[in-house]
Amino acid sequence: MAWTEKHNFTVLEEFILLGITDRPELQAPFFGLFLIIYMISLVGNLGMIILTNIDSKLHTPMYFFLRHLAFIDLGYSTAVGPKTLMNFIANQNRIPYNWCAIQLACFIFFIISELFVLSAMAYDRYVAICNPLLYTVVMSKKVCWLLVSVPYLYSAFLSLITTIKIFISSFCGHNVISHFYCDSLPLLTLVCSGTHDVEMIILIFSAFNLVSSLLIVLVSYVLILMAILRMKSAEGRRKAFSTCGSHLTAVVILYATLFFMYVQPKSSHSFENDKMASVFYTLIIPMLNPLIYSLRNKEVKGALNRIWKAMCKLPM
Repeated sequence: MAWTEKHNFTVLEEFILLGITDRPELQAPFFGLFLIIYMISLVGNLGMIILTNIDSKLHTPMYFFLRHLAFIDLGYSTAVGPKTLMNFIANQNRIPYNWCAIQLACFIFFIISELFVLSAMAYDRYVAICNPLLYTVVMSKKVCWLLVSVPYLYSAFLSLITTIKIFISSFCGHNVISHFYCDSLPLLTLVCSGTHDVEMIILIFSAFNLVSSLLIVLVSYVLILMAILRMKSAEGRRKAFSTCGSHLTAVVILYATLFFMYVQPKSSHSFENDKMASVFYTLIIPMLNPLIYSLRNKEVKGALNRIWKAMCKLPM
């Protein structure tokens, strides 16, 4: 049962997730597809974390941030992916009340962290290209840790505030969530007490997070572009562009998806569109990021070759 009586109060014990599709013939193909996507994401991000830790040539600020980006991608894909896969093979997609709260908190924490870590990476590229002689001084280990610690603390605070505000609210007896994971907006449709406060928190901070992080990225790249255009060497311009290409690709994919979801007109807004956008930034983007940074990066390829050669030399 989803509901029990305790001291004359009705207590919600679980939610039912409608999932990505209600068509039975699509459940098995989707399960196979999303299993492949999640496994690529798992292997790619774990590999990036391990590679940037063990290869001494990747112990630079750029790969420090890349390691944290991989950790974040691994985090929110794992917060959503395994439960989504279970939903394809379960008769009814149930999630316990407490697990729903944990999933929401983890998702909010990781998605906000991703925005600001990408901003930190843009700042890192700006310093590397515009102030190369001072790069090691400006991007010291202390500064790098500060640029990831502050987003983590801010994301944790906002995640807890949003999750607590939603889960201390009274639900009206409905426990069916029109989504494939516990997200804030579908959960708010089930709340029968006043939701104005939490809606304002979500609206204000979503706008702030998107605009402020994007502004940092845009300003960094405008300054980078100006510096590149001043370069006299064509080889220097090509090298500068190549160091930014992977990061810029990751930024464009993520922000395009988020703006599609949050900035579309209210008249055309629907949970079905949200589901498709959510699939992209919870599962597809965490799979794409390690591929983007490995396939387009000579240093990562070089590190993989060095590790492979070292493994081949080990005694059998």
